[in-house]
Amino acid sequence: MIYIILLAVILVAIGFVLVKKPKQVVVKPFPAEWHTLLLENVQFYRNLSEGKQIEFQKRIMQFLSEVYIEGVQLEITDLDKLLVASSAVIPVFGFNEWHYYNLSGVLLYPDNFNEDLEFADTASSRNIGGLVGTGRFENQMILSQKALYHGFSNTTDKGNTGIHEFVHLIDKMDGLVDGVPEKLLGHKYAIPWLDLIHKKMEAINDDKSDIRQYGGTNQAEFFAVAAEYFFERPDLLKRKHPELYKMMEVCFNTKK
Repeated sequence: MIYIILLAVILVAIGFVLVKKPKQVVVKPFPAEWHTLLLENVQFYRNLSEGKQIEFQKRIMQFLSEVYIEGVQLEITDLDKLLVASSAVIPVFGFNEWHYYNLSGVLLYPDNFNEDLEFADTASSRNIGGLVGTGRFENQMILSQKALYHGFSNTTDKGNTGIHEFVHLIDKMDGLVDGVPEKLLGHKYAIPWLDLIHKKMEAINDDKSDIRQYGGTNQAEFFAVAAEYFFERPDLLKRKHPELYKMMEVCFNTKK
């Protein structure tokens, strides 16, 4: 009888291990024609050396192997995939390896949407370009294709919706979307970072800053808006906000 019990325990343990074993993902080769699409549409990629571009390509394919992208009333194109994946890779490109463990999929809507996720022309208050899902949309992100494309086509406005939402996702990895990304900032930087955030938010709300007004909403939005500025217009941020620029370098591990 005891042998039967032991056998049952062993079988249960084996089953538990098999269930818990992480799923192996297949990373497909980078399609050669995507290089041109990236050159034409992603300034960050254009500015990379040839070797770094190859690394960027690998990171794109790794992300696409781990996260699905689904269109809502639209058919997903190669450019859709590349812009979503670029939004994910750009903020963490300074790290040797990164996985968005808190993201399973991205839903791409054709246009901006409202709080009820309605995007039809007849819907009211359609002013949301992206959000990190909660509740039944936990581990998902919702992006407006229109806002996504605008973020990459306009290289002078210091804004990028895709990057903004992925920075929120990074911020959320420590359990809170609070503008203090513990996964990126060491403990010694936390207090200086909070002091800097509050100083910059005060300037925004007093209309004494060129940082986008939305950054004055709360700490989380300031972090995401500042990150957009950092990746879209780094030279301008460095000139106008040197202290913030240095903190962004530390945060995203981009200091050379």
